[in-house]
Amino acid sequence: MSEMQNYVILVDELDAEIGVCEKLEAHSNGLLHRAFSVILYNSNGELLLQQRAPTKYHSAGLWSNACCSHPAPNESILAAAKRRLHEELFLTEIELTPLFHFNYIIQFENGLYENEIDHVLVGKWEQLPIINPEEAMDYAWKSFDEIKLELKENPELYTYWFKHIIEEFESEVKNGMYENLQERNV
Repeated sequence: MSEMQNYVILVDELDAEIGVCEKLEAHSNGLLHRAFSVILYNSNGELLLQQRAPTKYHSAGLWSNACCSHPAPNESILAAAKRRLHEELFLTEIELTPLFHFNYIIQFENGLYENEIDHVLVGKWEQLPIINPEEAMDYAWKSFDEIKLELKENPELYTYWFKHIIEEFESEVKNGMYENLQERNV
């Protein structure tokens, strides 16, 4: 990992860059920064979920989307997403399409904050990932119906941002999956 990957890009409410900050400092002080979440799906319309490693400094052991992280300074969101997909799940040569972004803020039990403008990207993937145990401890393919049922019955098992994406932006994700498929089948 390069030195700059320990830093996040600070942004204003319009996602304009205003500086950089060490990652843990940004999370300790609740500073608004740029992030991304990757949604991967297969031809059955199932989403690839990962269970975060127990060593993560927040949301450890919780289920989430395929990959999420922060671009490093001077790194595009797309480049960062592809880098992290390789680092977390050893996935390469994957095409991603940006869908939307949203802002959320939450304070965790350990006192850390997520105050992010989260850029959501979507991509199609059929193969089984190889999980990096430093990043994830398990993975699963699940349909929207399975996920929504689990979010209703056991919301504490999922990361805040993933719950927000599914609960607030389900139609945008489904439309992005459909449009992504149409573009690839031309």
